[in-house]
Amino acid sequence: MLATATVFTGVTRRHDDETGFCAPHAEGKRVMGVKLAKTAGVCMGVKRAVDMVIEMARHKGTETIYTYGPLIHNPQTVELLRKRGVVPIGGIEGTDCAPAGAAIVIRAHGVSPAERKRIKAKGFRIIDATCPKVAHVQAIIRKHASAGYTVLIAGDREHPEVNGLLGFAGASGIVIGSTAEVANLPDLPKVCVVAQTTQSLEEYAAIVGRVRERFPAAVVFDTICDSTEKRQTEIKELAAETDAVFIVGGRNSANTRRLAELAKLQGKPAFHIETAAELDGIDIEPYRRIGVSAGASTPNWIIDQVVDSLTAREGKREEFIRVLFRMWVFAVRTDIYSAAGAGCLSVAAMLLQGLPVRPLHILTASLYVYAMHILNRFINRKASSISSFREESYLLHEKVYVSLAVLSTVVALGAAFIAGPAPFILLFLISLFGILYNTRLLPGRWRFQSLKDIPGSKNITVAIAWAAVTALLPWIETGREITGGLLVSFVFVAGIVFIRSALSDILDIQSDRLFGRETIPVLIGEGRTLTLLQAVSALLFLLLVAAAPAGWTSSLSFVLLTSVFYIWICFKLYDRRSGFSGVVLEGLLESSYIVAGLSAALWRMMVHGAIA
Repeated sequence: MLATATVFTGVTRRHDDETGFCAPHAEGKRVMGVKLAKTAGVCMGVKRAVDMVIEMARHKGTETIYTYGPLIHNPQTVELLRKRGVVPIGGIEGTDCAPAGAAIVIRAHGVSPAERKRIKAKGFRIIDATCPKVAHVQAIIRKHASAGYTVLIAGDREHPEVNGLLGFAGASGIVIGSTAEVANLPDLPKVCVVAQTTQSLEEYAAIVGRVRERFPAAVVFDTICDSTEKRQTEIKELAAETDAVFIVGGRNSANTRRLAELAKLQGKPAFHIETAAELDGIDIEPYRRIGVSAGASTPNWIIDQVVDSLTAREGKREEFIRVLFRMWVFAVRTDIYSAAGAGCLSVAAMLLQGLPVRPLHILTASLYVYAMHILNRFINRKASSISSFREESYLLHEKVYVSLAVLSTVVALGAAFIAGPAPFILLFLISLFGILYNTRLLPGRWRFQSLKDIPGSKNITVAIAWAAVTALLPWIETGREITGGLLVSFVFVAGIVFIRSALSDILDIQSDRLFGRETIPVLIGEGRTLTLLQAVSALLFLLLVAAAPAGWTSSLSFVLLTSVFYIWICFKLYDRRSGFSGVVLEGLLESSYIVAGLSAALWRMMVHGAIA
């Protein structure tokens, strides 16, 4: 079954376990769903090559890094890499523009031994980013060619990978592009057959069948990448379950083109697009169910933009459930949902401390967090708005966002002032720290020019800032001594905000690495980050379980375990293969705040009702 991210416009609906879509009960009601393939996006070999180059770019200084051909068949990513000093050159002739001793990266496609020697002879430092699976095919060819076999390579003669593979066979290699070409082969005593790693499964099977008819003793290797196999198998299932299929990826990407051709062979309309902007020229209204997949060189944020754009388009009969979904997505996209979440955490923090719930503090927390998010995005515009699902909205309405952020800051400070001098001073100091955090304090030659440049600092400072405005602000108004309730509420808020922030960074790790943002997942990797967050959630669980029996808080600490349980569910969704788009995943993560606030509010109603 394919992963599903589906939007509906029907009034009533039932879930169809056969297709993964929801179908309407009422006749004539249009239901539009978008299904994202699990295998959509960057494959292991391309990801490995890009990660290697980005890691080099982090430490290269002013040196330019050259790639032997475009590192990835995606124009948008290539342009981003160019801005970081990673420049593609075309063939051995293109190396004339690079200084001797410069680093030249062999991309995932690999090159022939002769070409590698020519590059090395010109004095360049070779960084080999050949995909391990391509290297495996190269080793098979080298071994069998040296043993006297004629090596038949099933693939595209013009593809860089095939050119590289052919070089390992020397005079013993022949490229086969179709079954018809097998008949033209001479009599061969010993035959070895391999495939380009992104070759079509059906085409390779047909070629192998014809080869075995002519050469029964032929040695055949299954060298098609398992990622390619999964994509091609899944695209057939996707086409069978949908009315139209959109394939996202560079037009110069052979595997992306092959996916689009395969979708068309299933008899369904198939559209090969590079970016979401191309959807403007396509009428999607006739299609009730839409499938989305992507080539092995397509970054996650481009896929997200396409999925978000498709799900945002309205059918002729917009219904209640679709309106609700669009309102929710709008709130997430514009950071209103984060502000609501801050208000919910403020309620939970006040109740954990046994303080009266004051609307003034809820308003302060909500407005301040909203302003903090907006202003930080514009201060770090180059790194945060590009490649984000928020990009279009932020760029189109910059003045509106900035005006709202400034107004929210003023109102938040005003509300804190009304609450008392202590809350106002605290919020003012937090604001001052925020300014210093983003201010360049050290000379340009230093690696860390501001506090925000310290690796992993964003996740920690955001968590502390949220905890300060939601838990510390209500407490400081009372002038009480430090209590167990204060510590529990502060750690609880900081903990779930830290988890949400780092999980979001796991989803954005590709773009973070491209832009040079050193978040915790970039520093220690996805796996270790997830382990760290699981440990933090376990500590939160233990803290909440122990808080009430220890007399630090009321029984509310037990109720707030729902937030931890919800976070554990989110751990299962962090992978892109969950099938949800970026904006939906972000909204689901931020819902942990809403869960905490609603749980606290329900607990208060139950307790007050029991007392009454």
